[in-house]
Amino acid sequence: MDTLTAGATRSAFGLFHRLTTPRLSILIFHRVHLRSDELFPQEIDALRFERLMRFVARTFRVLPLADAVAGLEQGTLPTRSLVITFDDGYADNAQVALPILRRCGLVASFFVSSGFLDGGRMWNDSVIEIVRACDKSELDLAFLGQGRCSLAGLDERRATIVRLLSAIKYLTPSERQEAISRLSLVSGVHALPDDLMMRADQVRELHRAGMEIGAHTVNHPILTTLSLAEAEGEISGGRARLQEIIDAPVDLFAYPNGKPTRDYDQSHVALLRRLGFRAAVSTAPGVARAGDGLFELPRFTPWGRSLGTWASRLLMHQRHTRYELARPA
Repeated sequence: MDTLTAGATRSAFGLFHRLTTPRLSILIFHRVHLRSDELFPQEIDALRFERLMRFVARTFRVLPLADAVAGLEQGTLPTRSLVITFDDGYADNAQVALPILRRCGLVASFFVSSGFLDGGRMWNDSVIEIVRACDKSELDLAFLGQGRCSLAGLDERRATIVRLLSAIKYLTPSERQEAISRLSLVSGVHALPDDLMMRADQVRELHRAGMEIGAHTVNHPILTTLSLAEAEGEISGGRARLQEIIDAPVDLFAYPNGKPTRDYDQSHVALLRRLGFRAAVSTAPGVARAGDGLFELPRFTPWGRSLGTWASRLLMHQRHTRYELARPA
């Protein structure tokens, strides 16, 4: 067999292997609202989430992440495998999502930032709730280099929130807090909700219901904005608190924000290995196959308001190793 033919044969076998090897899709959710949020109507509410989960239950083999990781390691991953994950630790995960998952006979993995439990609030939710509650027609955001931003209507408020989140996201935790304090001052909004995140007993409820609990740091910082020692403290501290709550090992991790290189790098991958974690998920889009790295597993959100659009994007995604769909405006 000549070199050209041998090369073509290897390529053909490689393509066949890629097309026939079982693939793992990992879905990522954050909140499941009881009712549609008028400020963010594209976010999932209970009715829509149940429709999606019933489709998933009929169409896929839904696994706990730990079982999926074992399948990837051992080459025993079932066809049409799928994992459902939630990030951050919102109270509606226990109040709204859990009953739906139970009705559908599904298991999910919940990555919880421990520092916001029992009355805490994430910085991005402080931004959202300040803009939601502000009774002014505009805000002067010169302190963030954003100038004046209109709050005249819902569209303008959404646009202002997007600008604020973009301006604050990559600040250090202390800089974020300072920015939120300044925003509260210029908006005149000081009373914010303290029931957005789970209580410790709700984390226990999820665990007792057979759901997986994974670590997501203490305060949800962008790891690349921290020293490695600070990152280790965030990762280890979050894990320790969750293990204390559920009285069980926590060996799965989700990188905050999760974009490779920008939000975490290989030093953090090595840190997780050294700390004894078993696997970690990112927010890089794609599907996982046997032989892929277990500490940068891709996840995917098939944006779409209708079940048909959502389902077709999810099914299309299963056919690709790296398939990124733009989120609709």
